[in-house]
Amino acid sequence: MDVVSDVIAVLRTGRPSSNRTSVDVRWHMPFDAYEGAGFHVLLRGNCELLSDFGDPVKLNVGDVVLLPHGSAHRLAGDGTELLCGKYRLDRSRSHPLLTELPEIVHLPATVGRHPELRAAIDLLGGEVETDRSGRDAVVSGLLDLLLVYMLRAWLEDNAGAGWSAALADPAVAQALHAIHDDPARPWTVPELAALVGQSRATLARRFTALVGQPPMAYLTWWRMTRAARLLRDSDAPLTAVARQVGYESPFAFSHAFKRLFGQSPTQYRLSEVP
Repeated sequence: MDVVSDVIAVLRTGRPSSNRTSVDVRWHMPFDAYEGAGFHVLLRGNCELLSDFGDPVKLNVGDVVLLPHGSAHRLAGDGTELLCGKYRLDRSRSHPLLTELPEIVHLPATVGRHPELRAAIDLLGGEVETDRSGRDAVVSGLLDLLLVYMLRAWLEDNAGAGWSAALADPAVAQALHAIHDDPARPWTVPELAALVGQSRATLARRFTALVGQPPMAYLTWWRMTRAARLLRDSDAPLTAVARQVGYESPFAFSHAFKRLFGQSPTQYRLSEVP
């Protein structure tokens, strides 16, 4: 299981949306805070993104800006064409990979960098202004791809710290992939260490430094995060959900879930998405 794709699959809710807007006069548009992530791509003209998180961000043609925390912002431009979109995310189980992102992620259109991101933008820009058969399915799929490519681009451009470093570290990345691939397995630190070819102490120290918590703490957190998605997206009984995330006892599962989410699995299932 790819960690980035797994994180997106667990956090994203509903269907993403996008639109293509063309304005031939000077304009100024506010965007309210949003329970999710938004993005803008400048296709033509001049544009600035204004927010409370630093200096204005000047966008050149082809630039992408991602607002991973749905922050309120404003756009101002002159003779501008933009591709805009948004994703709804469940903040109740936000993954540290996303929480460590800055409020504004600016991905300049540097020639030769991130070709997959550029290709997805070109395809999406063409689809959102047509009415061809299968358009909705194509746009939805391209928006999912675009989010992956934006996150991948940021991770590549910011290698060396936090989750970028964790995913670039061979041993830590392999341990993360193992946990994500089979969270129900009764993993131990010695088993993970043997899998990645490091000593128990070395893996525990490196994993904790890069991921932000020890391997077993992350395993428990990820199990509960997966369980939360299962509770919301399926009618599976508690015993089945518990088994899928590594708990033979529904009581032990309920206790661990309530400790993290502050409510029982049943209460969480009945509650609304934040």
